[in-house]
Amino acid sequence: MCESPVRHAHSLLFVPATRPERFVKALASGADCIIVDLEDAVAEGSKDSAREQLAQHLPQLTPGQLTRTVVRINAVGTRWHEADLALLRNWTMHGATVMLPKCEDAATLRGVAQKLGDGARIVALIESLAGLDAADALAREPHVVRLAFGHLDFQLDVGIHATADEPELAFARSALVAASRRARLPAPVDGVTTDTGSAERLAVDARRARAFGFGGKLCIHPNQVAGVNEAFGHTEAERAWARRVLEEAARHGGEAFSLDGRMIDLPVIRAAEAILGG
Repeated sequence: MCESPVRHAHSLLFVPATRPERFVKALASGADCIIVDLEDAVAEGSKDSAREQLAQHLPQLTPGQLTRTVVRINAVGTRWHEADLALLRNWTMHGATVMLPKCEDAATLRGVAQKLGDGARIVALIESLAGLDAADALAREPHVVRLAFGHLDFQLDVGIHATADEPELAFARSALVAASRRARLPAPVDGVTTDTGSAERLAVDARRARAFGFGGKLCIHPNQVAGVNEAFGHTEAERAWARRVLEEAARHGGEAFSLDGRMIDLPVIRAAEAILGG
């Protein structure tokens, strides 16, 4: 199974499945990936028609666009779930990824992967305390390419009323980052910023996510994409520093050395490599 862009995406932009005319526009917005939403963005009475519209428009995407497309299906146990799986089974073989909401059990996720077929790639969306408790097991499932944090539903489940900077959710964010690391998955994806009109709020949320060790963030409006990409990317100053570190490391033949008054050893060299690699 080839490497999916979803694994290292910084910005993942939601698009309602009921608005297929936006799919290609969203892919051209600068977002690393899009998430076509069959779940929360679609009213119950429109679920079947949304799936039909998606089925009509998926063939219009190029192979490259398909690998950047995630589909959030309806949760296990809902009356739309099986039909969602039936549609996506063929498309996962062509590179599309499935986001499974309300993940709480590895065996259930494994059953979803089996129905999707060998080519299945799944983003496990953690939205409850039970999901957080199962994060390690979910992350280790072979078809899971990434964890994501549905922090709004998580607050409802646990009864948390988080303040603006969300210190109340620090334990959950740290747990998801640690679970991803233990399973050798890429860093997880943080939840949305609901204030689509505030670049400052988005910047604060994205910087916090990166500080916790997240590798990306969910977006609900195209105007959030650039801010997320900026927050999770590296500045030219950081890249210039990384190049100097690697140049000096090559000169010192693996020995520790000092650069700008800072000791440079293997962990710092690895950090510089990561900056230039990302």
